[in-house]
Amino acid sequence: MRRRLPPFVAGNWKMYLTRAEAGLLLDAVAKGAPALAPAELVVLPPYTTLAEASARLRGGPVAWGAQNLHWEDKGAFTGEISGPMLAEAGCRFVAVGHSERRKYFGETDETVNRRTLAALRAGLRPIVCVGETLEQREAGKMMDVIARQLEGGLAGLAAEPFGHIVLAYEPVWAIGTGRTAAPVQAEEVHGFIRGRLQEKVGKAAADCAIILYGGSVKTANAYSLFKEQNIDGFLVGGASLEAESFLGIAAEAVKAYKEVQ
Repeated sequence: MRRRLPPFVAGNWKMYLTRAEAGLLLDAVAKGAPALAPAELVVLPPYTTLAEASARLRGGPVAWGAQNLHWEDKGAFTGEISGPMLAEAGCRFVAVGHSERRKYFGETDETVNRRTLAALRAGLRPIVCVGETLEQREAGKMMDVIARQLEGGLAGLAAEPFGHIVLAYEPVWAIGTGRTAAPVQAEEVHGFIRGRLQEKVGKAAADCAIILYGGSVKTANAYSLFKEQNIDGFLVGGASLEAESFLGIAAEAVKAYKEVQ
């Protein structure tokens, strides 16, 4: 039986919140976090509020990161931001390959791989996202899609970096729709992902890999999802924009974690 890892709960703020709004949310999350040990909490604000996160969270229990990065460390790439810049801003994490990046901004498995390598090079922990569309699931291509995304996105990586990589399974049909994968559906894919990792880097590294679920996660479903063997936490979207719901999701995960020890 795989030893369960403490809950990992990350909030993807997407393109929301001004600096003033972000400050209020950061303070509320920081205030509530100590009661949620041993959960690891991370917020991913827009670039414009990373300085606010650094000022309000530095030295506390909540980490912060960014929602994307370029695959080069510097260069003539107008509008982009690099891993070293994010590291200098105090970021520990960065999301890579989110489905919205794939859908709207042409992200491919190759660029996900290049961004993942860039994150590791800068000392950041990438949160690498994978997930199928509703059409792909209904066509029976779900596992083929996930396998392709894993193979392409993690190409060239050996066992050692996997202590720094976080994976997130986000079924595209569940993101922002209010539809959530049933625990058994999510566990099926999480188990498949861990199995593929085991083939790639061995059982020890695969068992220690953090695999999150994302897609309309709420306080009401966090407990039942985390009870599944291969779900280590959540990448939360809309529910992370309010401290009560974000902290509530983490609290439900901690409750489930204590019961499965």
